[in-house]
Amino acid sequence: MAYKLIKPLLFKLNPEHAHALLEYGLRALNVTFPGALSILAYKYIINDESLKQNLLGLEFNNPVGLAGGFDKNATMIRPLSALGFGFLELGTLTLKAQKGNEKPRLFRLVEQESIQNAMGFNNEGAQKIALRLAKIYPFVLPLGVNIGKNKNTPNDKALEDYFALFRDFKDLCDYFVVNISSPNTKSLRQLQNDDFLNVLLEESKKIISKPIFIKIAPDMPIDSALRLCENAIKKGASGFILANTSVDYSLLDNNRTFGGISGKLIGEKSGIFFKEVAKVLFGKTLLIASGGIDSANIAYERIKNGANLVQVYTALVFKGPSLIRDINQNLSELLRKDGFLHISEAVGVNLK
Repeated sequence: MAYKLIKPLLFKLNPEHAHALLEYGLRALNVTFPGALSILAYKYIINDESLKQNLLGLEFNNPVGLAGGFDKNATMIRPLSALGFGFLELGTLTLKAQKGNEKPRLFRLVEQESIQNAMGFNNEGAQKIALRLAKIYPFVLPLGVNIGKNKNTPNDKALEDYFALFRDFKDLCDYFVVNISSPNTKSLRQLQNDDFLNVLLEESKKIISKPIFIKIAPDMPIDSALRLCENAIKKGASGFILANTSVDYSLLDNNRTFGGISGKLIGEKSGIFFKEVAKVLFGKTLLIASGGIDSANIAYERIKNGANLVQVYTALVFKGPSLIRDINQNLSELLRKDGFLHISEAVGVNLK
C-alpha cells in the first residue's frame, strides 16, 4: 500500500534520481531504524517448506531472487533481504570504479511496464565494494556477485579483469555471475564465444571453488546459445542465467536504438528463449530464468519449463516490494493446486 502512495512521486523524478532516493531510504532505514527491518521481514517473508531448495550446496528459502543491476554497489543487502528474496545478486561490478555511459541512459516505458537502459556498468569498483561485503559476509541469504570488464579494458585483456575479480571476491560471495551479455559495454557481447569461456572457466578453477554462472543474451540464435552453453558445461560452468536484456528494438514504439530492454516487453521473447534452451540443457545444469517475470504465473511457467530459480528487477520498479511476497505466496498455491508437495517436483515438469 505504501509503495502505491509514493510511486507517483518517484515516477515524477528522473529514473536514476528515483533509484538513488530509494537506495538512500533503504540504507537509512537499516542504520537509523534497524527494528524496521524486522517489521518488513514479518510483512514480506514467506516461510514455506515447499519453496525451499538446496542447490549447489546453498540454501534457498524460496526461488525468487533479485537480478543484477539493482544493487550495483552492495549497499542495500540487509533491507533487501527483509523484502522476502530467496537470494540476491549484486553488481554488475568492475575491477576499477567507473561512471558508466553518458546520461540520460535510463528510461521508463510506463505503459509497457518496461525499462530501457544504457547504464554501462556504473559502480564504485572492486576495492570499495569488497570492503563493504567483508563487513556482512557470510550472509543469511546466498549472495551472488555479477562481474564484468571495465569499459576501457580491451577484449583481449578482458580475462585479466575477470580473474582479478575472482580473486577479490572469492571469499565474499556464494557464487559468481560472469556478465558477457550486457549490450551497454562496447564489444562485450563478442565475448560470448567458446574460446573466451574455455580459458576463463579452466583458469578460474585455479582461483576459486565457488559456482560460476554465465549470463546469456536473449538475442543469440538458439543453436548458438546451446553450443556455447554445452561447451561451458564441459568446462565447469555451474549454470546459466537466461537471459539478459534485449536489443530487439522492434519491440519499442520510440526512436531509441541503444541500450537494453527489460520488463514486460521482453517477457514473451525471454520465455521462448528460455524454453528452447532448457529443452536441451535441463537436467545437465542449473538454470535461472530472468526477463519479464512479474507474476507467480510467469515464474511458475518458467519453473515448469526447467528453471530452478527465477529473478526479478524491472517488475519491482512498477509493482513494488510486495511483488516478491505475492509471487512466493501464489507459487505455493499453484504447487498445491497441481498436486506438488515441493517445488522440485514442478521444476522441468513440462520437459519430462
